[in-house]
Amino acid sequence: MHDLSYFRGHLDVIKDRLATRGFELNADGLRAQDTERRAAMTEAEQLQAQRNAASGEIAKAKKAGEDTTEKQAQMRQTGEKIADLQKRAAELDEVFRAELAGIPNLPHESVPVGKSAEDNAEIHKWGEPREFDFEPQPHWDLGVELGLLDFERATKITGARFVVYCGIGARLERALINFMLDVHTREHGYTEVLPPFMINSASLYGTGNLPKFAQDLFKIENSDFWLAPTAEVPVTNLFRDETLDAEALPINLTAYTPCFRSEAGSHGRDVRGIIRQHQFQKVELVKFARPDQSHAEHEKLTCDAEDILRRLELPFRRMLLCTGDMGFSSAKTYDLEVWLPGQNDYKEISSCSNFEAFQARRAGIRVRAGKKTEPAHTINGSGLAVGRTWVAIVENYQQKDGSVSVPKALQPYLNAEVITKQGKLA
Repeated sequence: MHDLSYFRGHLDVIKDRLATRGFELNADGLRAQDTERRAAMTEAEQLQAQRNAASGEIAKAKKAGEDTTEKQAQMRQTGEKIADLQKRAAELDEVFRAELAGIPNLPHESVPVGKSAEDNAEIHKWGEPREFDFEPQPHWDLGVELGLLDFERATKITGARFVVYCGIGARLERALINFMLDVHTREHGYTEVLPPFMINSASLYGTGNLPKFAQDLFKIENSDFWLAPTAEVPVTNLFRDETLDAEALPINLTAYTPCFRSEAGSHGRDVRGIIRQHQFQKVELVKFARPDQSHAEHEKLTCDAEDILRRLELPFRRMLLCTGDMGFSSAKTYDLEVWLPGQNDYKEISSCSNFEAFQARRAGIRVRAGKKTEPAHTINGSGLAVGRTWVAIVENYQQKDGSVSVPKALQPYLNAEVITKQGKLA
């Protein structure tokens, strides 16, 4: 959510900045609404002043024994008009606020202007893609061949874009979750939380998922509960409608949750394998910061996510998203993209964003320093998307004989050095 007074006073400036995101702000329409609202408020205030003065005159006339019937009738009419004007001003204010809820965040000045992913800026790369002396397989073939994945039974159970992990394939997923949480809590300074996986509409509004992106979510029938699209939503809302002590910031939290997304806008992208599923696992990093520290904390959070990839020795690159490729609530976003040899391409494995005050205003999260309070800044990112990390390991560590070696950092968690073919479920 934008600062209401700033937004009303800088419509043309905001329109130009939002245009870099490909968003066309109806500044003239909003200005006309606000002009009408202000006019109604001003007239109501003027009439109220007249009414107050007339009330005094009527009181004096009554004491003098004069007939005040006509004047009292006029004041009742004035009162009714004041009530109508106040109601109209409130209605226009509500319309303005409702429209404001659907307007994306302003991009930070350091974000490159662009229209699509092609305009994103590469910040750095880490690691060299491995050179294979054989044709590397994509995970959807290798995972099935090794007995780690079962797409057919998942489709039977639920439908397309679901998978069953089997045997050591399931253990690999669980090992990755534990490994990520251990690194973030023991070495990066995060506190682990385990939030509900079902959330209410107020929580989704707070993070900017509602009302604009309801089609991307799964709603539970006959309730106000939704399945969480990411741990960002429940964890950010831990402090909804609360005021935090400035001295306690930053607050660093990490959480594992399953995530549920309809993928309504994916339009056939990544239909094979487990890159884009309706249900997947993720370890999320969330920070609450003072405005003066949020961009430094954004850099730290991104480095914490990168550290997982380095420890697993997976080649990756950091991309700074352009204005036209950022998410609705973000002011600045880095995407971490891991190299997948089976697909000969980099794929996003983490999106790390600074939302500045945008989410905090919607969720009522404030920070107090002395007598001053202001919206907090929120930052989050995947640390990492577990299924995509699973894919990266299987594809990058595959061997010529069809087995998959286990990264050294993960061997104590999996209690294995090599993943070989296992028997099917039945």
